[in-house]
This record gives sequence, C-alpha cells and structure tokens, in this order.
Amino acid sequence: MSRLADVDLSVRLKKKEAAEQLAEAQRRLVHLRLLLGGQIGSGALGPPLCVLFEGWDASGKGGAIKRLVEQLDPRHVRVAQFAAPTHDEKRHHFLWRFWPVLPGWGGMAVLDRTWYGRVLVERVEGFATEEQWQRAYGEIVDLETTLAAEGTVLVKFWMHVSPEEQLHRFESRRDDPYRAWKLTDEDWRNREKRDAYEEAVEEMLERTDTDAGRWHVVPADDKRHARVAVVRTVCQAVESALAARGTDPDAPLRTG
Repeated sequence: MSRLADVDLSVRLKKKEAAEQLAEAQRRLVHLRLLLGGQIGSGALGPPLCVLFEGWDASGKGGAIKRLVEQLDPRHVRVAQFAAPTHDEKRHHFLWRFWPVLPGWGGMAVLDRTWYGRVLVERVEGFATEEQWQRAYGEIVDLETTLAAEGTVLVKFWMHVSPEEQLHRFESRRDDPYRAWKLTDEDWRNREKRDAYEEAVEEMLERTDTDAGRWHVVPADDKRHARVAVVRTVCQAVESALAARGTDPDAPLRTG
C-alpha cells in the first residue's frame, strides 16, 4: 500500500476562497495559541505544541510555515530550521541537536526539517549506515512516545508534490534572480533519486505513524490548498488535545 500514491494532488482552491479559509483558520489558531500559553481562559499553561515539517524540495514548507505563524506573536512561537549536521553535531547522537528547541508547557515550536533526516536524506545519500538508519525508526518512535507521554502535542507534516510540479517550481526559481538562491545543485541531484526517496518516505510513514505522532500527508501541488490544510490540521490537533484534558477549546477571555 502506497500512501503517497493515494494522495489526491488535483485538489485546488480559488484565490478568494483560499484567502477567506486561511484567515479563518489563522484567527482560530491565534485563539488556541493564547489558550495554550495561559493568556486567555483559566490562565493555566497548556501542553507543548511541536509541529514538524518534512517534504520534497520546493514542496512549499517555507510558505506553509510562514502562514502558520504569521498571525502569532513572535514571542509565542519558535521556528527552527535544520540543515545538514555540523562537525560538532556529528560527534553526538543524531537526536541530540533537536532537544534544545523542543517546547515546554505553554510553548510552541515549528521545526523546518527534523530528526527524520536520518531515515531520509542520510539513508538515501549514504551519510548513515544501514544499521544506523534502521535503528533510527525505533529511536524516533521512542522519542516521540516519551514526548507525548509528557503531554507534547506532535503534528507531523509530509508536504507532497508531483515530479511535474516540482520541476515547474525548480525552473521558476532558476529563472528568478531573487529566488535562485533557493535552488542548489543538490536539489537537482536529489530529484534524480526520486524513486529511492519515495521508498524511504513510504517506509518512514509506515514505521513512525503512531498514536504519539500521526503523519499528515498534505497534497501540495496547489500551495493555497496546502497552506489552509496545514493551519487547519494544527488547530484540530490542539482542539483534540485540549478536549482530552478537559479544557474547553472555546474558553473565553479571562475577566476581572
């Protein structure tokens, strides 16, 4: 069974419809974020919220993250981007570098690339041995299970685009002097290994989709639809987590 093949990449939103839906979802997220932070409602801190983004190159992760956080007070959310590990980071266990950015109670963090690099790029490009990336599935599940047991709400996104749409975006970046910096030789090389990456993504989705952290595969050929879907999904995850803890997600402002 292929989860990627089952994704309907034909979904589209018109510009006006997308703008209205996005604005509505963002307003809802502001309310929920303030509730988690103890700024409204009872004043008690809510559970940590950690949103993880993975996806194809040029799949719209940056644009989705921008819309996710743009209406939030920057003091209330941390966005962390992870590239290839540095020389110093390689001296530690691969999960070590992610711990400092994880949110505490009342906090929110968004990770642009994550610990899943071990079973994706490090696997495909040979930066990790087979023993290392095979072991990593269990280590990642253990980490996420531990975080969830402590209350963390994990929302995991795979931003999925077709090879045709990815090529269109590559060419658009290449031809725009203000966006050409986003496109690297490595992006083109990775594109040539699409089959190997698809195999790695499918195994990742199968082996790390657990109660502690479910994967949401977002059809992202249409950026408008993808951005709305991301914000709505985060809102739904927070609402479910609050309800499970007996907290009313529609708690009013504190009075007096």
